[in-house]
Amino acid sequence: MQIILLSGGSGQRLWPLSNDLRSKQFLKIFGGGESMLQRVLKQIRRTNENSSITIAAAKKQVPLLKKYLAENFELSTEPCRRNTFPAIALAAAYLHDVKKISADEKILICPVDPFVDDKFFELFPLLAEEISDDAPLVLMGIEPTYPGEKYGYIIPQAKEKISRVKMFKEKPNLADAKKFIDAGGLWNGGIFSCRLDYVLDKAEKILGTRAHDELQKNYSDLPNISFDYAVVEHEKNIKVVRYVGEWKDIGTWNTLTEVLDENFIGQVQSDKTCENLHVINNSDVPIICMGLKDAVVVAGAEGILVSDKAASSYIKPFVENLDRQIRFAEKSWGSFKIIDVEEESLTVKVTLNRGSRMKYHSHEHRDEVWNFISGAGRVIIDGDEKFVRAGDVIKIPCGVKHTVIADEPLKIIEVQLGKDITVEDKIICREEI
Repeated sequence: MQIILLSGGSGQRLWPLSNDLRSKQFLKIFGGGESMLQRVLKQIRRTNENSSITIAAAKKQVPLLKKYLAENFELSTEPCRRNTFPAIALAAAYLHDVKKISADEKILICPVDPFVDDKFFELFPLLAEEISDDAPLVLMGIEPTYPGEKYGYIIPQAKEKISRVKMFKEKPNLADAKKFIDAGGLWNGGIFSCRLDYVLDKAEKILGTRAHDELQKNYSDLPNISFDYAVVEHEKNIKVVRYVGEWKDIGTWNTLTEVLDENFIGQVQSDKTCENLHVINNSDVPIICMGLKDAVVVAGAEGILVSDKAASSYIKPFVENLDRQIRFAEKSWGSFKIIDVEEESLTVKVTLNRGSRMKYHSHEHRDEVWNFISGAGRVIIDGDEKFVRAGDVIKIPCGVKHTVIADEPLKIIEVQLGKDITVEDKIICREEI
């Protein structure tokens, strides 16, 4: 069986720790500094050891995937973000056209970030076993623990472990959610199984092609549509397998705090009047909380959130109104953090891992000053190499080709100076150095 993990997400609901480059699945929030993605992969390896894993991810996520995942996995790269149906179609075409997987192969698609116990993943083979000509699509339905209004519902024909699906209901009001639960309704967690050619046929019909090269080439023009809307709601022959056990969609601070091992992370103090308070401080300054109840406080490079826990679920429209300039990002070579922004200057703290290097490049519209604060390495300026260490300062005029190589872990305060400072102002040089 082929397992496709969907690693989407724009990083809005877990702001300020997540952003467009560092979505929620990469946040190291579990014991031992483990991320959601690492946790899920470990569970799948433990319960489905004979299955192959393909991660469907946006191009911007690739550096982090390569940095944190030493495990063997395939990668289907989306040129840009679309919705789940284009992502799944592209991954299916990758398996068939690039990896030469048979069109008869059974596949299972799952989001990359559910918080579940191993029983959840142990059901994957059962979903695949239930695929047949009269049930080409098999879903997993989560038995609800409360009448949630933010979930879609699967209404089965019977309350047995495996049943035909009667209908679907999208995000009902509270009264209807209670009715659906009384009728045996299940939460739709976006987990389903089918044959590879089922997805490829739907891609041909809806997207106009099933070929990987064509999907890649025209990806930005594909319809922004979910698999549920494009396929599931139009399929008349569906089975559902009932999952009973722990399941949390930890896409908001409210649900995420329910699974954290600690109430306080980072430099945090609180008085004795605080109740049901979670504070995550990823900043360099201390936080003191007094008299807060049922609240979450989160501080990071992107900003600070102070919210009632229930209200934190509705953060997305506020984040959309912000200037979405990325202020912190992890890369395969290290990380960067914006520490000061002025009208004609930008100050960034850059960390390079041992053995890493920047691409040899130049800028058309800005000068740069590199202040080396720790470590040692080499800089190459217009072909000339020079050794650098903590305390050295290198000035790089506009138009000059340059790079830096970290012989030891290297930290740099980079000051960019100019009237037009943008991420696009970077000219990669082709010559070898």
